[in-house]
Amino acid sequence: MTRSDEANRNPLLQVKGLETHFFTDEGTVRAVDGAEFEVYAGRTLGIVGESGCGKSVTAKSILQIVDRPGRVVDGEIIYSPRAEPERDLLKLGANSHEMRTVRGGEISMIFQEPISSFSPVHTFGNQIIEAIKLHTDLNNDDAYDLAVQWLERVGIPNPQQRLSEYPHQFSGGQRQRAMIAMALCTNPRILIADEPTTALDVTTQAQILDLLLQLRDENEMAIIFITHDLGVIAEIADDVAVMYLGQVVETAPVEEIFESPKHPYTIALLNSIPSMVAAPRDRLPSITGAIPHPQNRPSGCPFHPRCPSFIPDVCNQREPSNTMIDSDRKVRCFLHEVI
Repeated sequence: MTRSDEANRNPLLQVKGLETHFFTDEGTVRAVDGAEFEVYAGRTLGIVGESGCGKSVTAKSILQIVDRPGRVVDGEIIYSPRAEPERDLLKLGANSHEMRTVRGGEISMIFQEPISSFSPVHTFGNQIIEAIKLHTDLNNDDAYDLAVQWLERVGIPNPQQRLSEYPHQFSGGQRQRAMIAMALCTNPRILIADEPTTALDVTTQAQILDLLLQLRDENEMAIIFITHDLGVIAEIADDVAVMYLGQVVETAPVEEIFESPKHPYTIALLNSIPSMVAAPRDRLPSITGAIPHPQNRPSGCPFHPRCPSFIPDVCNQREPSNTMIDSDRKVRCFLHEVI
C-alpha cells in the first residue's frame, strides 16, 4: 500500500481540541491545551517534546485515567474501529462498562513507571492472567499459557517461574518488559507506549522496538509512541506530533520532520541532537530559557519567550492557529500563517 493510499484511509483515532486541566489551590494548570492529532491503523505516531509538555497527560486523557485534581474539560476523542460506528470516548464515562472494555482491551497502554502500575501484593501471574480473562474468553489454563508466551516474547527467562513472583522480585528492566507483555497480551487495536524503553539496556531496547513493529505490521495495530528520544522516533515512527506546553505545534511524516522541520521548536529540538560530524568538545546547541511554569503561561504563542524567530507585537499578542501547509503537515506558528 502506498503512502497516498494510507493517507486516504479514515483515522482509527482522532484527538480534537483536547483540554485537560488540573485544578489546584494555587490555580488552574492547563496541562493539555487544545491538542490535536490523528492515529492510523498499521502506523506509529511518535509524540515528542521536553519533559512537562503534556505528553503523558494526553495519553492518560485518551483512556480517561487522569489523576485528580486533573480533569478533561473539553475536546473530542473519536474512536473509529473498522466496521464499527465511531464513538467519542469522552462521552462514554470513565467508569462505564463500554469504556472499561475499551481501556486495556482495544486500547492498551505501557506506563512510564511500571513499579507503580503493578499491585505489590499480587503475583505478576495473577495480574496478567486477570487482564487476559477480562478482555478475552480464555479459561484459566489457556490464559496461563498465553501469559507464558508473552513473557517469552519480551525476553524474560524462566517465564513459568517468574509468573509466581511479585513485582518487587523483578529488576527495573524486567518490570518494564512485564508491563509491555501485559499491555500486548490482549491484542489491542491501539497501543499507547509512554517511554516504554527508558529502563532497558540498548540491546533489549532494540529487541522490544522490533517486537512492537512486528506486532504492528502483523495485526494492523496502531501505536502512539511517547518519548523524548528523537533517535527512537526516527527508527519506529511513521508520523510525528511535536508538543510544547500542552499544544501540538507541528505534525508531519517522520521523514519531513527530520529533513525540513517548520516550527522553530522542532528545529531547536533537532539541532540539540549530537552529530557524528561535530568537532570534538564542541558544545551542543541548546534551547534558550526553560519551559514556563504551568501557572504562569506567557501570553500569545507559548514558545515566543524562547523563540529565535520571535515577531514583536505578534507572537506575544495572540496564539497562532493550526495551519495546514501541506496535505499531511500542520504547523502552529505565525511564520506559516497569513498575519
